[in-house]
Amino acid sequence: MAFALFGEFLQEIHDFRLAVGEKSVTDLQHSLVLYRRVRDSATEEQKHAAVAMIGLLTTIFPQFDDWRDLVRSSHHREAAKLLESLGNNMQHPKMPEHNCILMPPSGLYFDRDGKRLESMFRTSIENGLGQKDIPPLLEHYGKNELPRPPKPSVWKMLFTQLTDFMIIILLMAAIVVGVEGDFKATIVLLVVIALNTIIGFTQEYKASKALEALTSLTVPKAQVVRDGNQQIIDATELVPGDIVILEEGEAVPADLRLVEVSQLEVIESILTGESIAVQKNVDRIRSRTRKMPLGDCKGNAFMATTVARGRGKGLVVRTGSQTEVGKISSAITGATKSRTPIQRKLSRLGKWLVVVAILLCALFVVIGVLWKRDPIERLKLGMSLAVSVIPEGLVAVVTVTMALAVRRMANRNAIVRRLPAVETLGSVTVICSDKTGTLTEGKMGASEVWTGASNRFVFTHSTSLNPNEGKVMFDSVSEKAESTTVTQEFASTSSNLPRDLFMSLIISSTCNNANITFENEWFGVKKLWEIPFDSDRKLMSTICSFNAAPDSESTANKKLVLVKGASEEVLSKCNSFLPTDNVDLTNKPFSFLESLPSSSSPLTDEYGDLFSEESSKMASRGLRVLGLAFKYVPMDTPSESKPVDQQDVESDLTFVGLIGLIDPPRASVEESIKKCKEAGIRVVMITGDHISTAVSIATDLGIIEPNVPHMSRAIRGVELDLLSDEAIADLKPFPNVFARVSPDNKLKIVKALQSRGQCVAMTGDGVNDAPAIKAANVGVAMGLGGTEITKQAADIVLANDDFSTIVAAVEEGRRVFDNILKFIVYLLSCNAAEIFLMLMAAIINMDEMPFTIMMILWANIIADIPPAMSLGMEPPEIDLMTRPPRNPDEGILTWVTSTVIFVEALVMASLTLGVYLIALRVEGISNADARSLAFTCLTTLQLTHSFFSRSVYISIFKVGILSNRYMIGAYIFSMSCMLIGIYVPVIARWLDLTPVPAFGWAKILITLVVLFVINETIKFAIRKRMQYKLRTQTSGITFDAIEKRAPKKPSCFRRRRNGL
Repeated sequence: MAFALFGEFLQEIHDFRLAVGEKSVTDLQHSLVLYRRVRDSATEEQKHAAVAMIGLLTTIFPQFDDWRDLVRSSHHREAAKLLESLGNNMQHPKMPEHNCILMPPSGLYFDRDGKRLESMFRTSIENGLGQKDIPPLLEHYGKNELPRPPKPSVWKMLFTQLTDFMIIILLMAAIVVGVEGDFKATIVLLVVIALNTIIGFTQEYKASKALEALTSLTVPKAQVVRDGNQQIIDATELVPGDIVILEEGEAVPADLRLVEVSQLEVIESILTGESIAVQKNVDRIRSRTRKMPLGDCKGNAFMATTVARGRGKGLVVRTGSQTEVGKISSAITGATKSRTPIQRKLSRLGKWLVVVAILLCALFVVIGVLWKRDPIERLKLGMSLAVSVIPEGLVAVVTVTMALAVRRMANRNAIVRRLPAVETLGSVTVICSDKTGTLTEGKMGASEVWTGASNRFVFTHSTSLNPNEGKVMFDSVSEKAESTTVTQEFASTSSNLPRDLFMSLIISSTCNNANITFENEWFGVKKLWEIPFDSDRKLMSTICSFNAAPDSESTANKKLVLVKGASEEVLSKCNSFLPTDNVDLTNKPFSFLESLPSSSSPLTDEYGDLFSEESSKMASRGLRVLGLAFKYVPMDTPSESKPVDQQDVESDLTFVGLIGLIDPPRASVEESIKKCKEAGIRVVMITGDHISTAVSIATDLGIIEPNVPHMSRAIRGVELDLLSDEAIADLKPFPNVFARVSPDNKLKIVKALQSRGQCVAMTGDGVNDAPAIKAANVGVAMGLGGTEITKQAADIVLANDDFSTIVAAVEEGRRVFDNILKFIVYLLSCNAAEIFLMLMAAIINMDEMPFTIMMILWANIIADIPPAMSLGMEPPEIDLMTRPPRNPDEGILTWVTSTVIFVEALVMASLTLGVYLIALRVEGISNADARSLAFTCLTTLQLTHSFFSRSVYISIFKVGILSNRYMIGAYIFSMSCMLIGIYVPVIARWLDLTPVPAFGWAKILITLVVLFVINETIKFAIRKRMQYKLRTQTSGITFDAIEKRAPKKPSCFRRRRNGL
């Protein structure tokens, strides 16, 4: 293509020839690479083009008269042969015609008109592309589909499970015991590894299938014009140059440059965050730059936006990944997610356990050497002891606990797409929420009406103008008063209404293609003609007749003109306003129109001041204010052949009042935000809306508290653009509301909060939220109103689009971490008891160890995994949502939990060693019987200890023994396994166990009583310490306190450790 264009420019453009003439022959030789086109392997087309190019250069430029200078010397023979055979072309050189089409680059082309675009894209606005034009365009631009995230392969998922740190440790332990020759222990360890891997792989595989299920099952369609015929095709087959027909309610299938519009309005909230439909036109926009804010591109329609009204025709200018939506999709598809807090903590814990295992092994060997024992034998025993440090069931229990939490969250309408995000929710300190569609309902509704008679009416159901769906509250006190008193209600059963309210409803509903119903009878009007909204007039008008029969003969030829638009523009067209009075809905409700204009009140300067004051007040409350007016005049029915005079229609109007529109908050959001505050979680509103609207909504919801310094700041996106990332992170106080923000701004806000040490959840529904959702610690997308791109970026999808579901999800996340902590404390205390038992036996120089490695592994399997899994199903504790969020950089274990593990493990080990020594040295029973008794004692203590581990500090009497039925089942199952291992001969021989007599069980019962007393004493001490801390600290949870305890840099830049 470039070679052919070079030749054509050389032939046709004088200035181009002058520029080429300034080049050296060496430059041309390297640039044109003619040697490739004179080779025997070149195509005939290439050979003809090369001969023509050589002829042009040698003919036009004297300095290039020798063709040998233009071709590499190694190809002179081939070139000479070719020139000899095609020598005629040298006499009158001309580049051969080529069939390649120069494809225009992707762009919005807001500065080009339809005629210019037709020429560029070789298309026709009337007839569209020809079918023969589609294949080369499709080959060049590709299919009109968004980039999909890479699908994880089965082998990669399996490899990820096998390379988990804890699995690697277990694998190394299996190799060690296998080298020692203990193949039974090796088999048990391999079985544990296989179980852990299968469980983790199964959960991840199910998650990947769920991801596929979230993808839209239907292929979107598009109406196009091709070969002069309108047809419906798959939207994926669209190419630049296609002519697309847009109808009301349809999704825009690609980025378009509009060439025809008829009252076309498009909702672009998924890109801009604005819930108000944008009026479109076909005008060119002259700009010095090729970049233009999306909201200002009135002549373009963007992929994935929705046609709210009207119809239009557009020329496709961008498809697939080149569209605005596609660019965002590409950005989030290529991004990577960092490890979640629980993954980091478990990895850190595993490394500590390896260190502990090595130290214990060394300590065991050193103790044996000091007692002059065989060092080789002690080394083998030390390696076996190191195996007991690793909690074999930890990986499986964590995975299953999270999977069960996923099921519970699904029942509460929170669909988890990535398993580790469940625990991360419990560490969330900030929820960054988009306003439109998340905190609000995502559609504009009437909030209130202020009439010309200084009456104010409030709608209880702001998204509907139909009183059948709610009440209209009347306030007789002027807005100038300091207080508001509701004095009357109007609902669907009302027989009469104030006529200013009546006319406000009629105008609003008619201009929105709706009707007002009272007691199932229509009192609306029939729309005959519409003068659409115009950005210059800032008005729209409708000409109507009555649905029912006229109230009198004199009304038969009269029409009702209803006008809605910018409040100042409407008032400027009025000469009077409608005073208050009632209309009888059951008897000629429009009869008052006959007394106009004599019954109306003239407009005065004083009234203009009152109007401005009320309009400003409504705007300050975040309302979009529109003016309402009408007139009742004789008029023929308008038609295409008899159009109306716009200026005449929109003059001498009677002013009715102001209507305030708002995207109302969701019903449950305020209560959810209150719960977030109680839980120490800050809610930050991020929106593309105006700052006054955002602040008003945020104040109503409690996100902004004007009297609280650190919760009263709002900032605009243009201000963020002037700040560096570091400056945004250092804002003091950090804003609670960000208005007029771009997708880049949202991403910066999330990263700024993360750099302040916060664990951030980002919620949203639009494409413009996707990059920030992907970058957040937990991304939350709306399931009903959210786009597919947003869902792909998110960790969690809300099935009901309810912000309160996030609070439920946070509660579940905290519950998960609580339960993970409980079973980790339980597992480590049980395994530590085994370690202490073996170490104490080594210290007192016993000839035989109380346990063999098979006993240790069997105890870990039956006493660890089932009870630990039942602990993962513990119900939430009472104070779960009144605690401050956990610092995500803190370790799993605090010094309190570490102390509990140490003391309880030491107690269980000491009691077991005591039973073992008494049986061996006092009662004189065999070592095999004594080992079996010690095994039974320790395993029983561990299983009973699972009930005590249901809370770190709450007494077992308050927690209850029977409140967790899974715990009862796990206890029965594990005890049965232990008894089978003791009393079934075949299994007992394999485990080196013998039956325990009744007297041995009596001693075990005594140890259980001792463990219970010590456990309750420890919990009592912890409760006393917590009460002391509560007395000495200020009450309540504040974000400032969380900020103070949080690190100022991400944890990856810090070296210090905060526990295991």
